[in-house]
Amino acid sequence: MSIQELPIVEQGCCAGLSAAPLSVEQAAELAPMFKALGDPVRLRLLSMIASRAGEVCVCELTPAFDLSQPTISHHLKLLRQAGLIDCERRGTWVYYWVRPETTDKLAALLARP
Repeated sequence: MSIQELPIVEQGCCAGLSAAPLSVEQAAELAPMFKALGDPVRLRLLSMIASRAGEVCVCELTPAFDLSQPTISHHLKLLRQAGLIDCERRGTWVYYWVRPETTDKLAALLARP
C-alpha cells in the first residue's frame, strides 16, 4: 500500500475511554506492586503464598527454587515492601501471608472493562 492509498484518519475517530484512566496518585501507588511482580521468582512466590488459605513458612518456599536462602529472603522482602505480603517471625522461622486488601486492589484494576 502506498502513502497515497492510506486511509485518512480524522480527529475524534476513536471512541472515548470507557473508564477513567488512573490518576497520577493511583499510578504511583500501584507501580511498585506491578514492578515487584515483574520478576518470575517473585511472581511464583506470591502465587505459592496465595495458594494457601492462611500462611506459609519460609521453610516451605525455599526448596521450590534453585536459589540460595538469602536470595529468596530478598525477593520476599521486595514483595513485603510493595505491600503484597506480610509476615511474622516465630522463633527461627518466618511465616508469610498475602495482604488481600492489596491484591484485591490489583485484581479490581485488572478486571476493569
